[in-house]
Amino acid sequence: MFPSFGLVLLLGSTVLGGAAATRTCGSTLTDAEIVAAEKHFQANKVTTDQFSVTAATVKVYFHVISKDTTAAGGYVTDSQIKEQVNVLNKDFASTGLSYVLANTTRTVNSNWFINVGPSKSLQTTMKNALRQGGAADLNVYSVGFQSTADNGLLGYATFPSSYSRSPKDDGVVMLFSSLPGGSTTNYNLGRTLTHEVGHWVGLYHTFQGGCTAPGDSVDDTPAEASPASGCPVGRDTCAGGGPDPIHNFMDYSYDSCMTEFTPGQAARLRAQMSTYRKVNI
Repeated sequence: MFPSFGLVLLLGSTVLGGAAATRTCGSTLTDAEIVAAEKHFQANKVTTDQFSVTAATVKVYFHVISKDTTAAGGYVTDSQIKEQVNVLNKDFASTGLSYVLANTTRTVNSNWFINVGPSKSLQTTMKNALRQGGAADLNVYSVGFQSTADNGLLGYATFPSSYSRSPKDDGVVMLFSSLPGGSTTNYNLGRTLTHEVGHWVGLYHTFQGGCTAPGDSVDDTPAEASPASGCPVGRDTCAGGGPDPIHNFMDYSYDSCMTEFTPGQAARLRAQMSTYRKVNI
């Protein structure tokens, strides 16, 4: 048996719609959980010939949760959702994955909007009511994270290996104001969802494990001692491996600084998707 876990992104000292903040991690992953997950993955991995990789399209079910029908209340527009899917397609273009919006639901529920957060029964209630599709389908829930416990969250996601045990829990929950055109300074170009979907397809943070191997289990992402903040060009926190991957979607840089997945990450996510989501790619 291997663990079920999600990833949490936080904005430190955040005033939504106000001054810029830095991302910090509220992850519940432990070294033991990662060891167990990687052991299971290696024992069950489905791989594809790198020379015969085909494209695969993921259906996106977008669930807008708002406290009212105003922009400040989380009622994001259809054009924002469309642009968010466009951002996903641009960012994942090198991986063989593409995304298509299959459906949008809108739910005015102030309790969910304010209080949904990771490991809460309320988020389970929300997902049980709204989730659509199967293992290969991406469900996204936009909320406000306005409770005292969760204020400052950017989002959280489940991993592919968790689906078989908790299928209704599968997906991404994200801060509504981090969509393209949103009000969260430095994090409103849509890269919060790119980052979270990176976890949903099986990637760890680039700084996973710090300078100690195996790090994020991808060979071509230089080891990184800690998350980057802003866009610190030339940052090098682990000796011998090259500059930190500050432009990688799985670091914590500003949205404007994030530009790439590596070939190694693409290979890993394809294997994760094939193994756990039965997506042939």
